[in-house]
Amino acid sequence: MTPTKKEPDIILFVNDIPDEEAIKKDLNDYGKKNKKSFRLAIIRDTRRVEIGEAKEYSSDVIYLSCDFSDPIKIQKALLPYQNEILAVTCRSEINIDSFSKLVPNVPYLRTPTSESLDWAIQKTMMRKRFNAYDKKITPKFSIVKNFSKETIKNVKEKVGFPLVVKPSGLASSLLISVCYYEEELEQTLQESFKVIRKIYKENDRKKEPELLVEQFMEGEMFSIDGYVTSKGKVYFCPLVKVKTGKQIGFDDFFGYQRILPANVSKSSSEKAQEVAKKGVHALGLRSVTVHIELMRLEEGWKVIEIGPRVGGYRNQMYQLSYGINHALNDVLIRIPQKPIIPRKLRGHTAVFLFYAKKEGRLKAIKGVKKVQELESFHEIKINKKIGDQCKFAKNGGKFVCNLVLFNKDRSKLLADIRRMEKTLKIVT
Repeated sequence: MTPTKKEPDIILFVNDIPDEEAIKKDLNDYGKKNKKSFRLAIIRDTRRVEIGEAKEYSSDVIYLSCDFSDPIKIQKALLPYQNEILAVTCRSEINIDSFSKLVPNVPYLRTPTSESLDWAIQKTMMRKRFNAYDKKITPKFSIVKNFSKETIKNVKEKVGFPLVVKPSGLASSLLISVCYYEEELEQTLQESFKVIRKIYKENDRKKEPELLVEQFMEGEMFSIDGYVTSKGKVYFCPLVKVKTGKQIGFDDFFGYQRILPANVSKSSSEKAQEVAKKGVHALGLRSVTVHIELMRLEEGWKVIEIGPRVGGYRNQMYQLSYGINHALNDVLIRIPQKPIIPRKLRGHTAVFLFYAKKEGRLKAIKGVKKVQELESFHEIKINKKIGDQCKFAKNGGKFVCNLVLFNKDRSKLLADIRRMEKTLKIVT
């Protein structure tokens, strides 16, 4: 008798499996309902994840590792399981470059192309593609490779003040600055190129550093996650309203508050989704979860940027407010199966990231116990110890703590947000 061929059942993660036990439970529950079983595997890029630093996983997780700079090494690492892998996913922005290098070695799986992933992590290329696809969805911008007088003159003429300076290929809010006049722009470019060159050297990046300089958009910021099929159809989750550090008095652009639902009209939400979909198609993304940051201006919606990944804290936010299992959907879109997106509102969620008002050593975090007593309190995580250095996000700093609030009643949530902001203080 010919043995029955085993169906592919491995979900392969790149560099990290966030919330291993949770994703195992999600897949097990889904498998029971659909008469399927799944295994987890991780493949680590040894250039990015030092063996001594790597977190440990359960013994039943298949572990692979190699140097991703060599495609032959990737091929050899995958070879024992090449016919058993069902899908591959990457959940973190910092690991997208590794994901891009893995993709050509899994040609028969549903994945984004390496090129689309590269376009999505290089802000300058992203802007070029948005501009070519539809000029209306992107702000005015310029790409600079030095801080010469001619460069600054061109930026003034093409973009104008105020403007935002962003590094092309660095994650999070690192080195993002607003400039209002010429001398400030010159100083920012000098400092940014100095830091970028240092980072590029430490990470052995060969590409010449460049910065994206774009029009500062004065409007309301939102974000939205979606699941893109292999044919380019996008299933969107609800909009999230975002308040930046800039809006609460910081000279910094970290995401201070995220609140769900965003409390916008149906027609406005549909227009946001239309612009977001154009951005996804401009980058050619497919078979992936996307995180899209948007700005609502008087003249309409514009795309700030798109990440080929799950958005930060979206697993928790979508689960609390709607019962959407974001992590499971991230896998389903790659299998492929239709994502499960409940629309009934369960309640209102707010997530906060806290930075110190002044850079320095952490002395105290005041008011934590009182915040934990609030009706809307759900979770707080302290990420720094007393004595740790506190820096702003634009200078490469990490937040001191993050807080999750949830309440079925929006007015009660807003009241507790007000109480929390009066109570929680970070002292340096």
